[in-house]
Amino acid sequence: MKLKGLLISPLFGLLFLLQSASPTRASMADADPSSSTPDQPFEDQVNRLQMALEFLGQPLPQQDKEQIRAAFAREGKQSAVAAVEAILDKYALVIVTMSAESRVSVKRGSAPADLIQDGARLFLVKVINQAGVTSPLAIESPNTGPVYIPSTSAPEPATHITMADVRSRWADISLFSRSPMMDERLSGFPVEYRILIISSRDAGQRAGQLSFNVGQGSQDVGFLNELSILFKIAPAHSITLHVLDENGKPTMGSFVFRDALGHIYPNPAKRLAPDFYFQPQVYRADGDSIQLPPGTYTATFTGGPEFISGSQQFIVTGNKPEDLTFRLNRWINPAKYSWYSGDDHIHPAGCSHYENPTEGVDPKSMERQVLGEHLNVGAALVWGPCFYYQSHFFRGREDDPSSTAHSLLHYDLEVSGFPSSHAGHLVLMNMKNIMFPGTKRIEQWPTWDLPVLRWAKSQGGISGFAHSGWGLAVTSKDLPNYMIPSFDSIGANEYIVDVTYPDTVDFISAGDTPYIWELNIWYHTLNVGFRTRLSGETDFPCIYDSKVGEGRTYAKIQDRLTYENYIRAVRNGAAYVSDGRSHLIDFSVNGTGVGTHNSQVDLAAPGNVQISVTAVAYLPEKPVNAAISQVPYSQKPYWDIERARIGTTRTVPVEIVVNGEPVARREITADGSPQKLNFNVPISKSSWVAVRILPSSHTNAVFVLVDGKPIRASRRSAEWCLRSVNQCWSQKAPKISPQEMPEAIKAYEHARDVYKQLISESSDQ
Repeated sequence: MKLKGLLISPLFGLLFLLQSASPTRASMADADPSSSTPDQPFEDQVNRLQMALEFLGQPLPQQDKEQIRAAFAREGKQSAVAAVEAILDKYALVIVTMSAESRVSVKRGSAPADLIQDGARLFLVKVINQAGVTSPLAIESPNTGPVYIPSTSAPEPATHITMADVRSRWADISLFSRSPMMDERLSGFPVEYRILIISSRDAGQRAGQLSFNVGQGSQDVGFLNELSILFKIAPAHSITLHVLDENGKPTMGSFVFRDALGHIYPNPAKRLAPDFYFQPQVYRADGDSIQLPPGTYTATFTGGPEFISGSQQFIVTGNKPEDLTFRLNRWINPAKYSWYSGDDHIHPAGCSHYENPTEGVDPKSMERQVLGEHLNVGAALVWGPCFYYQSHFFRGREDDPSSTAHSLLHYDLEVSGFPSSHAGHLVLMNMKNIMFPGTKRIEQWPTWDLPVLRWAKSQGGISGFAHSGWGLAVTSKDLPNYMIPSFDSIGANEYIVDVTYPDTVDFISAGDTPYIWELNIWYHTLNVGFRTRLSGETDFPCIYDSKVGEGRTYAKIQDRLTYENYIRAVRNGAAYVSDGRSHLIDFSVNGTGVGTHNSQVDLAAPGNVQISVTAVAYLPEKPVNAAISQVPYSQKPYWDIERARIGTTRTVPVEIVVNGEPVARREITADGSPQKLNFNVPISKSSWVAVRILPSSHTNAVFVLVDGKPIRASRRSAEWCLRSVNQCWSQKAPKISPQEMPEAIKAYEHARDVYKQLISESSDQ
């Protein structure tokens, strides 16, 4: 029988702890070595502790946080240490003392031993370290661990576990040692605090035994390192959720449940897939349930950036309510215009957020994320750290069976964690197979990008560069700018070489790195005549772990939604990139829509072109987080409609871009109302044209050719590209294998020759 309490993990409020603390509990002041505790390391530790509690869904009460901040700001730091200890001690379930001989003893702290059934509760453990021990602090209990229920229909394991064992193992007990806490080792400081997590399978009263040690032989004599505690466990109440879309039909929603003190339910500390512990929200479909103890709650709910967030308060008392109804409120549905949303880069495993990073989660867990954010397409990319396990879910050209008619989950490949990763990570979509010919392990793959791109194209896939801005950092705020980046990382680095080979690179990605770094290289290569497309991605949960769909591709699909049709639209450029909060629908030049007729308009001679686009955006009347507008573009969130807000108004600018320069502008009210905009723009030479609301959305380009001449918009751009090839070579060559070096030398020299020719053909600066 598997222990419960891992998926649903509510907790009691810290305020209840304060009100319920036993007045007869022994004071901890007599064991408090605050006089010898260094103030600066202690302050850093307390800051980490508060961040961890916030992350785990049980922040300290605001009053306590303010008092801690004030204490550290006062003169006389040593008295501040004592004052902060007095605040934190109220939440300590146990006090662990290491004597000068490194012997461990344990006594009861002030926090009441209250738990909730099927839920997790956070406590503090105060550690008084007289010996300066830096070993890991270990906790043991006979009340925790896996259990097996004897059955007449199944053989018992070799180690027999009785029903008495099952009854005694009612809890899951652990110490939290992940970031932002330092690690499982003690700091050696005279006093520090650790976070104890206890979840309960049962309701009622249960005796729990806890023991602590810092290694073999550290236990004190007389079992003083052990402590027995009687826990009171309140029963949880299950509430059925009815989740409806804007048409009253059942759907999936994103929910954050908080009590009156702001604590999150179910507690993230003990969540397992399909609920992710690193997200505040959980995704629930119509008919799913939530388990909550008695109390007052606020549910914040949404369906992603195309929805207006709602909130609903309710009170849980006894067995009421039995169910709750939530209706999601859309402000836009781009699919009604035949524009379908996709996130071209999400991961089911790999980053440290997953419980088992080398395996990760199954497709049903990923589909819940995609459905909850109302994405039409989620490209789940198998990559290096999880390649061998997650490859089992790859189905070639077939979608995952969890897909629906309006939401597709499709497994493809990111070349990341492979020998060529230093040259730039690659997103390969619509693949027939994902093992490079002649290889059995990823260590045998090519050490640079061009052979991989050619292989992907040979099987009918489309290919592009992931998180394009990494390695292309500049300090300039201009777009375009002419600074030469370092080309020393994993973004669209070797793209500067690969783009010179026709039909090799379909797109570069945007939306998950600083927009100037992403767009600058794209603008320069468009300026010299290349026609690479732009695609949106999140790189969940590695760059963004808050949710999928932070960076999106909106693709125009006239027929029914299929992965093939979506990929075709991305390849043809019938798409725009967005954070989902602004939209540039049906952009056209002289009646030619982006992504149709090769995105090309022909003019016999210089003249004006008619540009049309339907622009729509949504901002709350007052900023939810006004600080975003003051954050440098190189810091998260990179793409966000709040950055586009003009002053304190509710307006954002829509710009027409010709050859990278804004030539026309219109301001629209970001109230969710679609606005048809028309522009009359002069074109004096062959040029590319696009529309943007920076940094929230950007269309792909329409290419206007004058008198049949190719686009050679900027000699400076061609010179920038040539210099960038040389810089890229300086960074990538040392990691290319000797066997592949001759072909790589040829490819880089080919790129230099192409850019030299483009420089000679470009008359304008």
